[in-house]
Amino acid sequence: MNRAPQTVSVWVTGSDGHHVERDFAGWKPLEVARANAIFVDASSVKQDILGFGGAMTDATCYLLSRMHGEQRSALMHELFATDAMALNVCRTTIGASDYSVTSYSYDESPEPDPELKKFSIDHDRTYILPMLREARQVNPELFLFSSPWSPPGWMKSTNTLFGGTIREANFGPYAEYFRRFLTDYKSAGVEIDAVTVQNEVDSEQQGKMPQCIWGQQDEIAFAKQFLAPTLRAAGLQTKIWVLDHNYDLWGRVLDELSDAQLANAIDGVAWHGYLGHPSAMSLVHDQHPDKNAYWTEGGPDVTQPDYQTDWAKWGELFNGILNNWARSITAWNLVLDEHGKPNIGPFPCGGTVTLEGSGKVVRSGQYWALSHFSRHVRRGAKVIATNSMEPVPTGGALLDENTSVALTHSAFRNPDGSMVVVLANRGGQRQTQLVFAGSSLDFVVPADSLMTLHWI
Repeated sequence: MNRAPQTVSVWVTGSDGHHVERDFAGWKPLEVARANAIFVDASSVKQDILGFGGAMTDATCYLLSRMHGEQRSALMHELFATDAMALNVCRTTIGASDYSVTSYSYDESPEPDPELKKFSIDHDRTYILPMLREARQVNPELFLFSSPWSPPGWMKSTNTLFGGTIREANFGPYAEYFRRFLTDYKSAGVEIDAVTVQNEVDSEQQGKMPQCIWGQQDEIAFAKQFLAPTLRAAGLQTKIWVLDHNYDLWGRVLDELSDAQLANAIDGVAWHGYLGHPSAMSLVHDQHPDKNAYWTEGGPDVTQPDYQTDWAKWGELFNGILNNWARSITAWNLVLDEHGKPNIGPFPCGGTVTLEGSGKVVRSGQYWALSHFSRHVRRGAKVIATNSMEPVPTGGALLDENTSVALTHSAFRNPDGSMVVVLANRGGQRQTQLVFAGSSLDFVVPADSLMTLHWI
């Protein structure tokens, strides 16, 4: 039920500060709605929120492990503590990704090893598992999901981690490989809550990095006939997500979910935003409302001049994702160095946070955008409708650099009943009005800014 609000707290990121709390005029009874008013209707409820976070890749964990104890403790608190960024949904890799110090799998063998006699997670015991344990110690509610970039080379047509496809005869051993990963991680003190079948199923990255193509029928067969039965037989409740790739593959997702056995085996779909439009998630949701959507990858480019200042672009992107049924947003590498490394792949990226060789910590525009959501929107919050007479884009593809002149918005009701609205403004300064439960707020949104309003 909507009820008249009493007070409102406001935080702004713009040219004069990052996530700074500002004084704000109070609510007043609504007299006349402006032409550009934003209406918040808490009776129109959509998905519940799992949370926000970033990828704890091999590269990220390696850099964190090399920080001095007090400095790392301070950064881990800043990123994960519930009184700070409160990041609570992070991705790990099953073996090497392009953002690893070295190329590796958990079963390195020059010949086939279908019984997994050489399986070992020892590589991860040095710095990955310790960093994951430390992060979960700071935030015990940390949800971890894991993605493979490639099966072991001996399982594949190329006999290498780089490019190619998995041989169908190895579906059984590969499902057991997942099970061993999950049970060995759990024994090491890190339980994994979900897995994806494959990072970016439709790309092999020209054989230049650990990666593997999964055809649609292969993903269906593996997930429903091998992976799900193997995990369930072992008593594991680990969620399974398919695709883990771009919006423009929504047709593939609909085809996969039309297989009732596959749909019954999985919890939902993992999406990336490099190609296509987030409305693809709504297309899938409309036909399969029982399947969850999760946004699992997207990161900044540290070589770009706006690396530290593109918060409004990321805020607009996140609004579009959340208004199209995604339950979570997980950025790509949480921490990289100033050169976008460690990296054994061909593509430059940046961390949500940059850890420079000098030890200086630099926060990206993406970091500040995440903070406007993660610091205020709690797990279990419901996404609710916001409506405006003014045309509002629902967020473009991750690499769309076109400047938006619209004011985008998303709204949430937290489990404690408090309300949150996040506004992203990539244009000039603008006067606007927020309308809720017969009350209104009239205020100015600064140019190129993010604004979070939080009220009871």
